[in-house]
Amino acid sequence: MADALEELRSWQRRLRAQFPIIVADPALAYLDSAATAQKPQAVLDAVQHYLTTSNANAGRGSYPWANATTALVERARDRVKTFLRDPEPDRSSVHFTSGSSEGLRTVARDWLAGLLTDGDEIVVPFADHEANLAPWLEVRELLARQGVKVLVRELPYQEGSGDYDPAALAASVGPRTRFVAATHVHHVYGADMNVHRIREAVGPDVPICLDAAQSIGHLPFSADRLDVDFVVFSGHKALALPGTGAVWARGRRGPQFRPGGWAGTPNTVGIASLAAALDWLDAAGTERIEAWTVALAARLTDGLSRMGAYEVLGCRSSLAAGSQVQRRRSIVAFRHREIESRDLGFVLYSHGFMVRSDGHCQAGAGAGDGSVRVSLHVHNTCEEIEKLLTTLTTLQ
Repeated sequence: MADALEELRSWQRRLRAQFPIIVADPALAYLDSAATAQKPQAVLDAVQHYLTTSNANAGRGSYPWANATTALVERARDRVKTFLRDPEPDRSSVHFTSGSSEGLRTVARDWLAGLLTDGDEIVVPFADHEANLAPWLEVRELLARQGVKVLVRELPYQEGSGDYDPAALAASVGPRTRFVAATHVHHVYGADMNVHRIREAVGPDVPICLDAAQSIGHLPFSADRLDVDFVVFSGHKALALPGTGAVWARGRRGPQFRPGGWAGTPNTVGIASLAAALDWLDAAGTERIEAWTVALAARLTDGLSRMGAYEVLGCRSSLAAGSQVQRRRSIVAFRHREIESRDLGFVLYSHGFMVRSDGHCQAGAGAGDGSVRVSLHVHNTCEEIEKLLTTLTTLQ
């Protein structure tokens, strides 16, 4: 991990310099990118250019600014497909939303509800982000009011690892299994949930919906390799503006995805920022972004694992330096054994660290258990991690 950091230092310095808010206050360390990511200058420039040259409504006018906005939205759809490595772009569709929560609920209400019949089963995660549980339970209740009974099964997890259990999943899948929801990178444990194993477990015909809120913008992504049917993500976690997100629908299994209701005016400036963010990420290299943030996360977990006052959440086997077990993807959550997490968050801010310290919107049994979450992006530095570890050492 140290070698990876050393090899990428000059590259990282060039990219860090492109984040105005980070450069403006070097005394602060922003460690909350899993909640919302900061924006590079190229994204801010794209927003300014759109608002000052062609700001109009999309699909509702024939004058040049409206035409330019319509073309921008369509180009952004193609840009999302390219970024996700869409294997069948002529068959798939992209629908822009306000973020992952709206996107998952749209898939649930406008697609899944029409697919299910009495006696069908769906498998969903009970210990991931609440936004990837609530919509599927809502569909069950909606259909129950219509006299349609749907069984919701829990996506099984491996004991102690925080990862899904593909063997247990395969054993629970039956002829009435119609749908699986999953998460790509866990928003608390920082684990890549090995979604490709889900396809192997459920077979070739069951649609899979993937919450990719913590992976898009942080690591290379391939919808083809993962073989999923929906990819839902938030733009604001991928360097774009808040209120922006997308649902990519493959269109291979089940009915075509068509969002219901009246579409209304799209968030055109947010869509412009998303296209620019994806351009920036491709130019920066998501492989290198992943290598950098995984190495920083490993350095943090290695340090924390040597402090008896702290408990690092997630897979215990990955904590030892040099571990061959998969390391955390840019997210490290931990607790002090005596200091409440919210109090620890306030203390860390007094030392210049901006972290999240609460329950992180986690569903299931972990919902009430607070922790401090450090979430990293390419602008974070080795020096910030070392300073954080030094500060945490003084609080033992």
